[in-house]
Amino acid sequence: MGCRRRGGPEPRSRGRKQHNVEVTAAIFDIDGTLVDSVDLHAKAWMEALAHFGYKIPFEQVRHEIGKGSDKLIPDLIGEEEAKRVFEDLDEFRGKLWKSQYFEHVKAFPKVRELFERIESDGKQIVLASSAKGDELKKYKQIAGIDDLIEEETSSDDVDKSKPSPDVVHAALAKLGNPDRAAVVMVGDTPWDVMAAVKAQVKTIGVLCGGFAEEELRAAGAIAIYRDPADLLENYDASPFAEKDAKAA
Repeated sequence: MGCRRRGGPEPRSRGRKQHNVEVTAAIFDIDGTLVDSVDLHAKAWMEALAHFGYKIPFEQVRHEIGKGSDKLIPDLIGEEEAKRVFEDLDEFRGKLWKSQYFEHVKAFPKVRELFERIESDGKQIVLASSAKGDELKKYKQIAGIDDLIEEETSSDDVDKSKPSPDVVHAALAKLGNPDRAAVVMVGDTPWDVMAAVKAQVKTIGVLCGGFAEEELRAAGAIAIYRDPADLLENYDASPFAEKDAKAA
C-alpha cells in the first residue's frame, strides 16, 4: 500500500511563517505518519466489531483510527454498549491485529532519512502513539529507526488517548518539559492535531494517513506535507528550520 489520500487537492501551502522560536524537539505519531497502517487498523477494527455484532461501514471506522480503544469503541458503538463489551472487544481486536494484520505494515519512504536530518540539527525526537507499548518496538524496526529513538510514549503510559492531550504531555515529560513553543508534533490525524493543540504544541500534518488537508488545518495544523519524504525534501522551508528571530 502506498500513501493514500482521501480526495481533495494537493497541498496548497507548506508552512506558515508565524512562529519565531527555534524548534529544539519533535514529537512523532507512528500509525499513518511513519508507517502505512491506517487501512489495516480499520479492517481489523471492522472485523472485530462485526464479530461482536456491530456492522459499521469501513469509512466510519477508518475515520476513528488514531484514537485509542478507550475513545474509539464508545465513539463507534455508544457509551452503554462500550461498557458492556469493551474488555472482550479490545482483547479480541488486539489478538486479531497481531495475528492477521501487523505483519502487513510497511514504512513510508524516507522515514529514517528524515529522522537523521532532524537529529543532525541537534533536535530531540520522541514517539507518541496510541499503540500498545509492546507494539512500539516492532513499529520502530519496520520504520528503520529503532537505533535512532531513545524515548517513546504509548497508550500504556496515559489514562486517556488522543484527542486528549495526555500522550503529548507524556512525550513532553520525556523531553524534559522544554519550552512548548520550541516543540513540533508531526501527525496524520485530526486527533493528533487536537491533542497537540490542547497541550499548546504546534503541529505539522501529513496526508499519508488519508485524512484531508482541510480537516487537519481545521484542527489546527500549521503546515501540511504529503508524507515524510515530502517533509524531508522541503525541510529547509519547514517549521523545523525556523530560527529564533532574536538570534537572527
